[in-house]
Amino acid sequence: MTQIVAELAANAVTHGRVPGRDFQLLIYVVGHTLRIEVTDTRDDHSPRLRPPSEDGEAGRGLLLVEALADKWGVAVGRRPRKTVWAEVTLPHRDPAGRAPVTRAAITQGTPG
Repeated sequence: MTQIVAELAANAVTHGRVPGRDFQLLIYVVGHTLRIEVTDTRDDHSPRLRPPSEDGEAGRGLLLVEALADKWGVAVGRRPRKTVWAEVTLPHRDPAGRAPVTRAAITQGTPG
């Protein structure tokens, strides 16, 4: 999740910046979905996936978001705003609030 926030915020600063205007970061959970939203004031610059150049230092941020998020997209808001969002499904917890049991947590035996 941290990497998704970093990439979306970096894109807002790099590509969505207008002097004198800020961007907004909003993170919230609905059900078992974590949603990250970054809103800026450059609706004329919509992000899109592109293959990065082999020697370029930039151009991989949305590829990382695509790989790490379950879904992502862009929503145009009241002019001149746009929101780039990403969603990640959270692991389900039992009613007592304990984390789910994973394969790594149920290994048995002693080493050796």
